[in-house]
Amino acid sequence: MKPLEGVRILDLSRVLACPFATMLLAEMGAEVIKVEQPGAGDETRSFEPFFDFGVSGYYLACNRAKRSITVDMRKEGGRQVIRDLAARADVLVENFPTGALKRRGLDYASLKSVNPRLVYLSCTGFGQTGPYAKRKGYDTVFQAMGGLMGLTGERGGGPVKPGLPVADLTSGLWVAIGLLAALRGRDATGQGAHVDFSMLDGQVALLTIAAARLFALGEVPPRLGTEHPGRVPTASFRCRDGRFLHITASDQHWAPLCNALDLRDLLADPALATNAGRLAQRDRVMAAMTAAMEAMTRAEAVTALDAVDVPNGPVLALDEVVADPHVQARGCIAMVPHGEATHPALRLPFRFDGFDDPVPAPAPVLGADTDGVLTELGYDTARIAALREESAI
Repeated sequence: MKPLEGVRILDLSRVLACPFATMLLAEMGAEVIKVEQPGAGDETRSFEPFFDFGVSGYYLACNRAKRSITVDMRKEGGRQVIRDLAARADVLVENFPTGALKRRGLDYASLKSVNPRLVYLSCTGFGQTGPYAKRKGYDTVFQAMGGLMGLTGERGGGPVKPGLPVADLTSGLWVAIGLLAALRGRDATGQGAHVDFSMLDGQVALLTIAAARLFALGEVPPRLGTEHPGRVPTASFRCRDGRFLHITASDQHWAPLCNALDLRDLLADPALATNAGRLAQRDRVMAAMTAAMEAMTRAEAVTALDAVDVPNGPVLALDEVVADPHVQARGCIAMVPHGEATHPALRLPFRFDGFDDPVPAPAPVLGADTDGVLTELGYDTARIAALREESAI
């Protein structure tokens, strides 16, 4: 048994943040019914890259383990299908623009009347309230407005976005957390809830230690590349062979680090024994570290630092990550069937003792489950045919 078995989720979302969230919950056992537009489906079905069997890798990465039905919510027949599904669901997730589903009679207030236990989550860029509520946005907009981009980049350089759509992916994690919390509350009270999640709010909530520096000292942390604003030495260094090694050292690692890299002058200076002292002389410490690392290959540096338990890690390219022996040993990647083909996919990072572990399951073919889901709702073949004639499914 998986931990979320018995939870039914009606997923009206598309693209990345919420589909990622519902996939996480699906692979932990929830039944997720993904509602897609007839004929086209989730926009990501057309996004590159494509596997050689013709399916979008983008779509497969965020929609495994779901059932797909096609419903046109612009038609009354389609809207009634959604009402009937919501009446039997534990959770509804949507990421339509603010107010769009209210105009169709599918907002929380409308569906609460058919299912008082429904947990209904609305994910929008800026939330249901506030001066930006009607604005549109994408991942990089929220990175920019939420402070992440302003904190990221090399010294003296301009803002840089991370290599992943961090605002989308972390929003997916926030959505999953919010849904699980609301379900726990529903189980305690018997009443559902509306969860208003803003992607901008999600990015602001991640500022944590950067915001703490502002609140405590009135300072905006500068862009420092891979360096840490409050800990020295922490950074990625180029080695003699051109490869990079990232090192994170605290006070207890300082002497072993200096011994491993033969930094005797730094070790002999009592002013550098504490992080506060090293922060005050950041440039001196980093210059000495840079010179020492440039004289060693990455393998030599890893061997020397591992021998004295100084935290370090090679900066790996993506293909090196998936081939890493520890990643392989932990089973982070699995082969997943899709029709007659198979494709690699990333596993969820949970291993349960007492429940079945999440294992990637196939993503659905567009609309493959429409008739089955409607039959489970009690629709007969004539009613299903009438909906199809109306182009509502």
